[in-house]
This record gives sequence, C-alpha cells and structure tokens, in this order.
Amino acid sequence: MEEGPYKYIRDGNGKVSRVVRIGTRQSQLARIQTDSVAATLKELYSDVHLEIVGMTTIGDKILDTALSKIGEKSLFTKELENALEKNEVDLVVHSLKDLPTTLPPGFTIGAVLKRENPHDAVVLHPKHKGKTLETLSEHSVIGTSSLRRAAQLKKRFPHLDFKDIRGNLNTRLKKLDEKDDFAAIILAAAGLRRMGWENRISQILMPEDCMYAVGQGALAVEVRARDEDLLEMVSVLHDPDTVLRCIAERAFLRRLEGGCSVPVAVHTELKDSQLYLTGAVYSLDGSDSLKETMQTSITAAGKSLEGVEKRVQRVGVTATKISGEAQDRAERLGTDLANLLLSKGAKEILTVARQLNDAR
Repeated sequence: MEEGPYKYIRDGNGKVSRVVRIGTRQSQLARIQTDSVAATLKELYSDVHLEIVGMTTIGDKILDTALSKIGEKSLFTKELENALEKNEVDLVVHSLKDLPTTLPPGFTIGAVLKRENPHDAVVLHPKHKGKTLETLSEHSVIGTSSLRRAAQLKKRFPHLDFKDIRGNLNTRLKKLDEKDDFAAIILAAAGLRRMGWENRISQILMPEDCMYAVGQGALAVEVRARDEDLLEMVSVLHDPDTVLRCIAERAFLRRLEGGCSVPVAVHTELKDSQLYLTGAVYSLDGSDSLKETMQTSITAAGKSLEGVEKRVQRVGVTATKISGEAQDRAERLGTDLANLLLSKGAKEILTVARQLNDAR
C-alpha cells in the first residue's frame, strides 16, 4: 500500500503499519551501526515496520586511491542521499564524521546518537604484540589513510614511517595481519568496539598524541527536512551532550573550510555546564601547526522552545528538543575558535597542505 511518499503494509489481522526504510552502506560496520539504530527505533515505536536497504558508495568502490586525493566531499554519503531524495529510503544512518558540514538542500541530520569513544586506536601486527608507537623500531611502517592522523603522529613519533591504507575495517585488518607491509594501523576506536574487536586495540591515542576527527564516534540519522513526522520520530535518539559537542566541532570545521583533504583535528569536553573545544590545524608532515582551546557556558540543555514551525538547522543538525540557546553557543564557540586560528595563520597552513596533497 502506498500513500503519498509513504509506504504501508497490512498484516494478517488487517493491522496497518507504516514502513520506514533505512538506507545504509553495505560494509559490516555500517550494517552493525544501522541495526543498532533500527533496534532502538523498534523498541520505541513497536507499530512501525522497519526495512534496511544496503547500498554501495563511491568511497566503497574506489579502494586504490587515498581518500584525501579523490576530492569528493560526500564520498560515503552521495548514493544514500540520492536514494533519500527519490523517496527510495526514508532515513539514512551515517558515521557523523562522513557527513560534510554543509548538507545538500532539503536534507538535515535529525538525530545524533550518544557518542562512542571518539579517540583513535593503534592496532599492532600480531608479531609486535605488547609494543606501543613509542617502542616500535625505527622506520616501522604505520598504515593510515587519514592526513589528520599522519600529520599529528609524524610530529609526535618522528622515528616512524606512514603509508596509505584503504578499505573497510575487515579489509584493513586483513592487510595488516596477512602481510608484512605494516607494523601497525591506526583506526577509530569506535568502529573496533562496535565490531566487537576491542581485543585488537593495543593503545588508545590520547589528545596529546592525536586529537580526533570532527564528529568521530557519533552516529547520525539523516532525513528529508520536510518530513516532519520522521524528524519528530528520530528526534528522541538525540544525545544532548553529543549534539552540543558535535555542533561546536562541525562549526569549527565549516569555518575553516576543511574536509578530508586537510589535517584538522578537535577535542571536546562538557563538564560543569562548560563546553571546552580544542581545535588544531597541521601541515602534512606535522612540522607546522596551530592549536588553541576555548570554552563557553552551556546552561542545562533543557527543552527547546523553537517549536515545529521554526526548525533551525545548525551546521546541518536539527535538534528541536535541545535548548536553542545552548546550540547557538556551541556553534558560536566553533566559529570563534576557527576565527582565532585563522587570525594566527591557519589558512596559510591549510592552503599549503591542500596544494601539497594535490601534488602528491
């Protein structure tokens, strides 16, 4: 049964259920993440029938090129958004760090879920068990496809060499274990934990070694901005602390005009109604960098009074049930910190990094 853009089904007892189709990438991790969101929605809305639709994205297809070289901002999201636009799916589950800070018109992030550990993790080749980045021998090769990770770690551990590694988590772990090309690889701790591979984490990198990517560790649910009932439905998944931290991080990145192709890193913390944001930019080899911390007061993130008729998007996020003022302050914090770094020369560092990366 179809009615407008929505699909309904009738069960054997004549009961009609709304069908909500959830789009996701095909990788095992993406499926695990999507299944967890679907399970939560099913618990909250038992009368809704959920269908999961798997798709392959550009980023999944091009595996022989570094992410930063492909030059496409929506590597892992474009095909999913196309399906959303054509009403082939109703929601899309993403890793928030894959979503550009400016979304295509007509889309919004309707939910940002509670963040898993946002830090990066070191996964060692089995023969180096018990070692750390510090104790690996001179010229050990570390695999990472992230300019952000490489720039910070080159500076911190100059005795190591860094080389691109692509593919989903399963592929990268296989490349590490079955060959002798890499002594270790760097991955997001969140993905390893969601896959149940926590035992492979040899070392969690703290901010002094490696700050994380904007939005890392958080899942986002993207919807069509006009679908008010779906927006209302997924809004219960928002985690207020994660929303405020990620709005600050995304505002920082958007003001810097950063993306996959430049090394930008962040660290956020919410404690005692204060939101702290540390942000940094790096040259490709990490030798040149700028890093600053700012904070803002976020009073208890209570209910928002913005109402349905005034759906405000902040860096792509719609969160009507979280204090609008708190969200504004988080967004301003990100913009202010970026402006501070720009006033100290961040644009020059990023421009050179971009040019060098393009020339590689």
